[in-house]
Amino acid sequence: MSLSVMLQQLASGMVVSVEIFVVTLIFSLPLGLLICFGRMAKNPVIRGIVSAYISVMRGTPLMLQLMVVYFGPYFIFGIRISMGYSLIAVFIAFSINYAAYFAEIYRGGIESISAGQYEAAKILGYSKVQTFFRIILPQVIKRILPPVTNEVITLVKDTSLAFVVAVAEMFTIAKQIASAQTTMMPFVIAAVFYFIFNLLVAIVMDKLEKKLNYYR
Repeated sequence: MSLSVMLQQLASGMVVSVEIFVVTLIFSLPLGLLICFGRMAKNPVIRGIVSAYISVMRGTPLMLQLMVVYFGPYFIFGIRISMGYSLIAVFIAFSINYAAYFAEIYRGGIESISAGQYEAAKILGYSKVQTFFRIILPQVIKRILPPVTNEVITLVKDTSLAFVVAVAEMFTIAKQIASAQTTMMPFVIAAVFYFIFNLLVAIVMDKLEKKLNYYR
């Protein structure tokens, strides 16, 4: 197999990997904020349920969660699943998993803000919603960027776990080609792809962090 043909086959898998990455971030980042609010709620029932959810998501392997989301509809509810559900299951499992991690990152950032800022905003006539989105959240974003960057980089590599539910992302195709052609080249190309992808993520997040330096 020529290098050009190999790259063409791997390109389709790269597209799937990028799709998983983008969709996961689109859903997990805002969902994580909602979960964070639940984790910090004054109602002990809500706080307990959300805490249990976070504990389960962080305490069990993502691979296991993928299998539960994929096979759950059939084994629990008797709903027959189609091959098209594989990618949807990956989106769901990745989103709810990473939302739990982002929720704890958000919580750490919010709790690091001094209580005096809330009191000052109240004196100035800001509502709780205005205080959070205009004063607290911008500072939280600045403080949580490093841990969020780490999670995003991990997400890039975790996309390779989609093979568990038969989603042909880039690493899965690389393994198939390597097995069929008895060559290490697909793995080398995969390594370069992940490295470049993560390098771009790091560069973007670093520039974003520098733009927010005025919050120091």
